[in-house]
Amino acid sequence: MEERKTYFVDVILPVPINNAFTYRVPFEMNDFMKTGIRVVVPFGRSKLQTGIIVKVHEVVPEGYQSKYVEAVLDEFPIITGKQFKLWNWISEYYMAPLGDVMNAALPSNFKLGSETKVLIHPEYEGNSEILTDREYQVVEALEVQSELDLKEISDILGIKTIQPVIKALIEKRVIITQEDLKQKYAPKTQLFVELAKEYQSDEQLKALIDVLSEDKRKKKQLDAILTYMQMGGFKQGISKPILRSELVEKGASASSFNTLDKDGILKIKRMEISRLMERDEADSAFKELSPDQQRALDEIRESFVEKDVTLLHGVTGSGKTEVYVELIQEQLDKGKQVLFLLPEIALTTQLIQRLQKYFGDKIGVYHSRFNQNERVEIWNSLLHNDTTKFQIVLGARSAVFLPFRNLGLIIVDEEHESSFKQYDPSPRYNGRDTAIVLRAFHGAKVLLGSATPAMETYFNAEEGKYGLVKLDKRFGDIQMPEIFTANIKKEKMQKTMQSDFSGFLVEHMKKALENKEQIILFQNRRGYNPVWACEVCGWNPNCKNCDVSLTYHKNSNILKCHYCSYFTPPVGACPKCQSNRLKMIGFGTEKIEDELSIILPGVRVQRLDLDTTRQKNSYENILNDFDARKIDILVGTQMVTKGLDFDNVSLVGILDADMMLNRPDFRAFERSYQLMSQVAGRSGRKTKRGTVVIQTYDPDHWIIQHVINHDYMGFYKNELIERKNYFYPPFYKMINLTLKHRDPNKLEVMAMDLADRMKQAFGSRVLGPEFPVVKRIQNSYLKVIRLKVERDASNKKVKLLLQQKIDDFYSVSYNKSVRVIVDVDPS
Repeated sequence: MEERKTYFVDVILPVPINNAFTYRVPFEMNDFMKTGIRVVVPFGRSKLQTGIIVKVHEVVPEGYQSKYVEAVLDEFPIITGKQFKLWNWISEYYMAPLGDVMNAALPSNFKLGSETKVLIHPEYEGNSEILTDREYQVVEALEVQSELDLKEISDILGIKTIQPVIKALIEKRVIITQEDLKQKYAPKTQLFVELAKEYQSDEQLKALIDVLSEDKRKKKQLDAILTYMQMGGFKQGISKPILRSELVEKGASASSFNTLDKDGILKIKRMEISRLMERDEADSAFKELSPDQQRALDEIRESFVEKDVTLLHGVTGSGKTEVYVELIQEQLDKGKQVLFLLPEIALTTQLIQRLQKYFGDKIGVYHSRFNQNERVEIWNSLLHNDTTKFQIVLGARSAVFLPFRNLGLIIVDEEHESSFKQYDPSPRYNGRDTAIVLRAFHGAKVLLGSATPAMETYFNAEEGKYGLVKLDKRFGDIQMPEIFTANIKKEKMQKTMQSDFSGFLVEHMKKALENKEQIILFQNRRGYNPVWACEVCGWNPNCKNCDVSLTYHKNSNILKCHYCSYFTPPVGACPKCQSNRLKMIGFGTEKIEDELSIILPGVRVQRLDLDTTRQKNSYENILNDFDARKIDILVGTQMVTKGLDFDNVSLVGILDADMMLNRPDFRAFERSYQLMSQVAGRSGRKTKRGTVVIQTYDPDHWIIQHVINHDYMGFYKNELIERKNYFYPPFYKMINLTLKHRDPNKLEVMAMDLADRMKQAFGSRVLGPEFPVVKRIQNSYLKVIRLKVERDASNKKVKLLLQQKIDDFYSVSYNKSVRVIVDVDPS
C-alpha cells in the first residue's frame, strides 16, 4: 500500500497579523489543496476562521504542534497569483499587515468566521425544494430566531464545520450576512405601470381606446392610457414598464392608474431598479471628437508606445470622457478588460450614466455600497474571464483588488482626489498609486485624468516618468468661466453684507434667477453654525470625547461632533458664567439654506452634504431634481465639486475661500486651488460663459489670483518652490506615525521614546512628536511623529529600518499599551 504524504498549508487570515499560519492537512483532503483556495481553520481557543492558502508544502513546523484544516470551501482558486503579488506589495509598501490587506480585498461573503451573523435573505420566498436537509434545518432555525451566528448554527446542526453549508445558502440567496444588511441591502424599488397581457396587441388596444372614448366618465382613464403610449409604453407589439411618477408628471391622474389596475387593463407593479440608474442598451453611435479631442487621443496613443502611464491634463468641460470612451473601445476590440477608477461612486453618477449609454451591460460597478452578492458576481465573472459581461469595471479604490485576467487599460479619473487614499482602517493605501503598480503585473497602460493634477503626478510627468497630454480648451470652444472676488472686509465696512452673503454675490444670484438659470453655492462645512460662544466669558461647547467644538445642526436642534458623532441638546445659558448671551459664529450649509429663503423668498433651495445624502440613492435623487430644474440653488460641501455637468448652471458662489486656505496642512494651498477650480468648472458648461464669485477677506491671495486666471502652471511652479524649500513631496517622501493612548502623560513618554529610537536611525529627518490639530478623538490622545526621506532613498530599506525601530519600541513592556498607526504617503 502506497504511503500517504503529510502535507501542510500556509494560510493567511483576515486578522491584523503579517504572518501566514501553518496548518496540517488531513489525509482525505490531500487532493483538494491548492494555492488561492479558501479553507476553514481553527484560530484561537474556539474560533473558526476562513483563510486563503498561499503555499502547500511538506515542511513540518518546528517548536509547536500544528492544528488541522477543518474544511475546504472552494474547488478552484478565488484569487490569482497576480492578486497575491499586489497584496504583498501593498503590505510591504504601506507597512500594513497582510491580514488587513486580505480583509480589505475580499468581499465579506468570502470571509465566514465564527462570529459572522446570518439572517434570512429579504428576497427568499420560502422555496424549500432547493435546500438540503442541513440547509433546511438552518432556515427553520432562522424563522424562529431572526439572526444566528455560526457557532449557534454549529450547535443546531451538531457539526463543527458549517461554513460549507452557509456558503451554499448564500449562493442560493436564501440567507444574507449581517454585514451585508448593514450596508442597507434593500433593493431600490419604484412603482411601474405596464399594459396587461390581454391588451398587448394593436387590435385589442384600439378596441379598448374606442370603448373608453365613448364614455365621458372614463376620460381620465383614457388620458392615462394615451400618456402611457406617448411615453413609449407600447411600441410594435411590445409593452414596456414606465415609471408611474413620470406618467403623473406628464399630467396623468394617479387615481386613474389605480382604477385601470383594478379593471385589469394596466398593471401597477413594484420593480427593482439599478442602484445607480436603469441600464440602457448600449448606443453604438459614438460622438464625433472635436479636433482638440482627436489630437489628444492621438497623443495618448503615441505616449503609450513609450510610457506606461500618461497624464491627460484637460480643463473642466474639455470633453475628457469622450476620449476615455474611444480608448475603452479599443481595448474591448482587443478582448481586454478595462478598470475605470473614480474617487467616489456616489459622486459620479452622471459619468456612469454616460458610459453606460455607450457600453451598456459590459459595465460592472464595484463598490462597498453595493450588496455582497452583486460584488461576488463581478468577482467571479472576472476570475473566470467571462467576456460576455463586465469587461469594464467602474469602481472606487477597492476595485484594484479584483481578479483581472486580461487587463489592458486603467483609467483613473480625477486622479488628484484625496478620496483615492484610504484613511481608516489599515491598509492605508492610495488607489491611484496601487493602480499604477497593478498595471505592471498585467502589462497594461494607465491614463490619469484631471483638470487640476496632484503635485506629485504633474512632477512625474515633467520629469518624463509619465507621458503628458494637454486639453486646454473647453469642448465647443465655450469660454472658461469669468471669476470675480467679493471683498468681505470691504463689504462689512460698507455694510452691504446680507448675513453671510456679499451684496455682489446676491446681485449676481438675482440676475441668474431672473434669467431662469441655476446656481451652485459651495461651502466646505456642514451644519448650521460651526461654533457657539458665550459673549461674556468666551466659553464654547466642546465634545466630551474629542478636543473639538460641537457644531449646531438646526434641523435636528442638536450640537454634534463631526469626529465621533456625540451630540447633546443646545444650552440656554452658559454653564460657566450663567450668561444667556450665547452667539453663533461662522456658517455651514444648513445656515446658508435657511438664509436664502429670507434673502430670496420663493426660491427652491436644496442642500447636498453628508447630512442630506445619508440614505441610499438620496444623492442621485437630489441631482436628478437639479437636472430636471426642480431646484434653483444647490448648496453643498465638496460633493458639489465632483463629476457634475449641468446645462443650466450660470453662477457658482464660493462662500468662504479663507477657511480652506488657512488650514494647517502642507497641502492646504494645493487642495484650495483644486477645490476652487473644480467647483468653478461647474459653471457655464454648454451654451454660454459662466460666472464665479469667490467671497474672501484677501482677494489678492496668490492662490485666488491663479484660480481667477485659470493658471494651473503658475500655481504649480510657485508651490513647487515652497515644497522644495521645506522638504515636502514630491521632493521628499513622508511617513506619519500616529500614537494613540487614553493617558496623555504615558503617551508623552512613549512618543518621546519612539521618536528617539527613530532619530538614532534617521537623524534630523524625524520631526516631532507633536499634538495634531485635534489632539483627542474618542477619548484617545494623539501624538504624531513625521519622517521625511529623500525621494531617491530605497523604499524597502527605509521601511525595514522603521519597522525594526517600531518592533524594538514594542519589545519594552511599558510601551505595549500604545497603538502606533503608520500612514505611508499621507494625503
